[in-house]
Amino acid sequence: MTAGTGPRRPYDRGVELRRRRVGRRTVLCAAVAALTLPGLAGCGSTGEHAPGTAGVQRMLDRRAAAVRERDETTFLATVDRDATALRARQRKVFGNLAQVPLASWEYRVRGTGGFTPAAGGGKRLAVRADLRYRLAGYDTAPVTVERELTLAERGGRWYVAAEESGGDQLWDQGPVTVVRGAHSLVMGVGQDRARLRALADDADRAVPAVDAAWRGAWAHRVVIELPASLERMAGLLSAPAASYSGIAAVTTGEVGGAGAAPADRVIVNPEAYGTLGTLGRQVVLTHETAHVATRPYTSSATPLWLSEGFADWAGYRATDRTAREAAPELAHAVARGQLPARLPADADFGFTGEARRLARAYEEGWLACRMIADKWGDAKLVELYRAVGAARQRDGALDAALHDVLGLDTAEFTARWRSYTKAELG
Repeated sequence: MTAGTGPRRPYDRGVELRRRRVGRRTVLCAAVAALTLPGLAGCGSTGEHAPGTAGVQRMLDRRAAAVRERDETTFLATVDRDATALRARQRKVFGNLAQVPLASWEYRVRGTGGFTPAAGGGKRLAVRADLRYRLAGYDTAPVTVERELTLAERGGRWYVAAEESGGDQLWDQGPVTVVRGAHSLVMGVGQDRARLRALADDADRAVPAVDAAWRGAWAHRVVIELPASLERMAGLLSAPAASYSGIAAVTTGEVGGAGAAPADRVIVNPEAYGTLGTLGRQVVLTHETAHVATRPYTSSATPLWLSEGFADWAGYRATDRTAREAAPELAHAVARGQLPARLPADADFGFTGEARRLARAYEEGWLACRMIADKWGDAKLVELYRAVGAARQRDGALDAALHDVLGLDTAEFTARWRSYTKAELG
């Protein structure tokens, strides 16, 4: 997450939404609650192996192939003839995808409920499926979206009668306009092409800045989504709009920890981002791009002060911002004699807390990373980040990495950081 340009803009920050694996399922933590599927919990049958459902996966395969091949007729032929409202929506969504560069699109059945009679004969079936897709030239791993389907059986074939998603995709909100940069793909809904081009230009400057800060292998490209409004942004994140009213951008993606290259998305708040000046926009996009670069080396062992602090450090690294200018809330606290006693905990980064405390948490993390780069060098900061993320468990991970990389334990590091904070801001 990143700060804006003014001394009193603690909300002009991005935020990383971190994902973790639970079995084969990916869940979005911290901001979005786990999704449950009514009527499907505990069902024992799965996929095309369930009795009487052999044609379900075949139908979904035809549906997916129609999307990949831009075949609207075949796609709509998988929709139940009586589901007129669904058919109209599906026609719009299919059209909204016209400019989106798809490398893959597939459905995987994860579970089914029981059969129920359908009006006019046949059966209905509740199906839980994953939609998995990749953007051509950008995603090396698929984005996975949960779908709840109600299927109707007619004449021995299955058709989609209803479909619900665990959250909006950009094309669910309207026709997608796509702009390509040298290192970026920007997709927008309800935005003019000039604004998308300006965003691509910002991202294209952010990628080299992150290259200079991270100095490690990564994709060297970023995918950005610009929805029409704050409310639409919240729809993409399945969260209340109020949580993001002052947030300039967020990054979504799976935490890696093993060098994996997940499919990240930077989602920009058109309202908050639009209020930033040139420097603020550049810091925001560099911060978010740093999350994309470091994601494969970020794990559940990585404390938020390190992941968010590193991203802020990358964002400010090539600017002329002083510590006081980049950390105004922390500077005010230190001036009042409120020197932080500890590194910020993950809970301090929550959106529902007091705004100034949230701002200070980011500033404290940034100053800790800035101290490492100042005292030990940029390479040691990167080495520490990688070492923490490689740990198998969180307990002891930071202490071990600090010892191995900097020759300090957590208590010694914290004491040095407190002294550094006082010297820079006191």
